[in-house]
Amino acid sequence: MFKKVLLAEDFQGENRGIVTTLHEKLGIDQLQGEMYCDKALNRLKVAHGHAQPFELLITDLSFKKDHVVQKVASGISLMKAAREIQPKINIIVNSMEDNPMKINALFKEHNINGYVCKGPNGLQELVTAIREVYQNRTYVSPNVNLQVQNNVFELEAFDLDILKDLANGLTKKEIALKLRDQHISPNSESTIDKRVSRLFDEFGAKNTNHLIAKLVKLGKI
Repeated sequence: MFKKVLLAEDFQGENRGIVTTLHEKLGIDQLQGEMYCDKALNRLKVAHGHAQPFELLITDLSFKKDHVVQKVASGISLMKAAREIQPKINIIVNSMEDNPMKINALFKEHNINGYVCKGPNGLQELVTAIREVYQNRTYVSPNVNLQVQNNVFELEAFDLDILKDLANGLTKKEIALKLRDQHISPNSESTIDKRVSRLFDEFGAKNTNHLIAKLVKLGKI
């Protein structure tokens, strides 16, 4: 079992509850809990500098802002910074987020080892996740379905270019003319209309503004 674990969780009660549970269930003695990402990152840096690195990082995604100014203020930023220091550190995300598309992105873009969705069984799931990751296996909460079709839909570069032009106020006709001038094919207005309509269906958008707003929120554009 992991001997040295770092926990980043901003709710004090939950922080203590996780620490206590992992001590009791897994016998992890060197388990440090921090309520701020900056402090968690600093502990990771110090431990690595003393050749006594943490083996596992458990982090939430969202951290509530307060009077303390933080340079690293989110779980995503913490994971990125941790990977720069320790590229092979194991990471488990423990969060309320249940959007499969966003969770998929965590595995694809940030190479996390496990994802636990907070809830009634969250602590037991976290214990299971740690055991699985320790055995070099990936863990995903059973109530999260990563196989939904829309979750694996990827925007093509052509789609992104069209969306950016639409966001900048160009009409479909103007985009078609722009593509022709750049010798990019396909470049007909009907093709652009079909591509945008397909995106409406894929992301459940009512109009172009709604589509762009959804993709921005999902971090796609």
